[in-house]
Amino acid sequence: MIKRSTILIGIISAAYIALRLWRLTDSCLWFDEIFSVHAAEHPWNSLFWFVAQDLIHPPFFYATLKLWIGIGGESVLWLRLLPVLFSVVALIPFLYLCRELKLKTPTTLLALLFFTVNGSLIKYAQEVRMYSFLLCLSLFSIWLFARFFYRGKNIWLLTLINIFLVYTHYFGWLVIVSEVAVILILQRVKIRHVLIMLGIALVSFAPWIFVIIKAANVGADLQQNIGWIARPGFRSVFDLVFDLIEPFYFQQSSIDDSTKWFITLPILAIIGAAKLIYLVNWKRQVEWDRFWILALITAIPISFTLALSWILPVSVWGSRHLVILYVPVVIVAAIYITEIAIKPLKYILVSGILLLTTAAFVLQVVTEQPKFIWCAWEELARDIPADQPQPVYVFEDLVAYHLWFATRKAVNINIIKVESVPEMIEDKAYFLPRGFDGVKRTNAEGMNGEHFWIAFRDMKWNEKHPPLNILAEKGYSLSEPTSLTAGGVNAYFVKVVKKR
Repeated sequence: MIKRSTILIGIISAAYIALRLWRLTDSCLWFDEIFSVHAAEHPWNSLFWFVAQDLIHPPFFYATLKLWIGIGGESVLWLRLLPVLFSVVALIPFLYLCRELKLKTPTTLLALLFFTVNGSLIKYAQEVRMYSFLLCLSLFSIWLFARFFYRGKNIWLLTLINIFLVYTHYFGWLVIVSEVAVILILQRVKIRHVLIMLGIALVSFAPWIFVIIKAANVGADLQQNIGWIARPGFRSVFDLVFDLIEPFYFQQSSIDDSTKWFITLPILAIIGAAKLIYLVNWKRQVEWDRFWILALITAIPISFTLALSWILPVSVWGSRHLVILYVPVVIVAAIYITEIAIKPLKYILVSGILLLTTAAFVLQVVTEQPKFIWCAWEELARDIPADQPQPVYVFEDLVAYHLWFATRKAVNINIIKVESVPEMIEDKAYFLPRGFDGVKRTNAEGMNGEHFWIAFRDMKWNEKHPPLNILAEKGYSLSEPTSLTAGGVNAYFVKVVKKR
């Protein structure tokens, strides 16, 4: 007979999978996802150098994506099924980690619920980037480390997983550092084994370090990649805390609310109250080492990231990078709540969590999904005739990359970026990949020809604003624009013809 706990785990796991498939293809690929596909489209002999020039991510995810595309193609559904797959596989080490930590069934169920409904993790599971892969591998690493800690087993498998981990994202090193710190503090008798693991990981990573140094020496600039990231303050830490516990909601852009306060503040209050009660009975807790393992694996990455973000020339802060600590946090939160000795109080707190989670889900269902301006370019590009050469002038790298991606298989369409147009300000967080020549560059004087197209963003159509006023001065007439609106901004696509 199947146990009730097994049925409940199965139900929550099914909800976990369903939420990651929900609205999976509602939006187009955005800039960073396009880079992922662009990298994966490269031949094997140039893929790694292309990725290296970007500086900020190792190549393992892109290589895996290339294999995935080779199997099923490049539809949005197929592409996004890869991060969903990694996210679903992450359930395996999650449940084994709970078992290794000897969590009680109610604790495992509540932790799994937190894991299932987390808005950030749902978002990362649907994005063609490496974050769900990072989550999956970090969970395998933490689970195997727990087995090594308690049983002295699987150190070589842990070493192999950690090599894959650091080749997926540089923050994987923080997982390894945390594991070394746990052994150093709690089980020094095993320090030789984890230092060997660390050494093997470093030696294995050395070839990529060499490639990155070579890329930096030929002009790749880290400031261009992440110089826009603000150094973290109290608000950044609070935002991370909310991301760790926020059910369903995720901040899509800077103009959106950072959190749904009426949901997250009560959840935070419930966890905080449970923590106080747990600490009052601290001496009665028999599994104290599991708490320290989880606490150190959480605290060390945060501390390192905060310190590095203030020491280094650029900040490396970001909740997506710290996806490695989401699960340890939710497990600790579940321990606090479910191990309260006063049963009526425990039931009240768990009921509060369930009610708030349900409210967050209803809110997510009834809220209209945002439309993103970058999705306009794929649709507008369909207006370009493909039967003769068609130059398309754009004025932002963001627009150029999306238009290039939408038209990259059309041989007669040429995307040209116009540089340094007065009064036209572009978002420097987005730039065309290094080592990429698919978009040509020119200045305002270079916009020539009997006819061509222009694509640009503006709050409204105004022929006194650039680039329209520049074209009028050059003797061009404008056809009726095609436009789409999203987020309060208009995307315009216009055919331009020389006056006779």
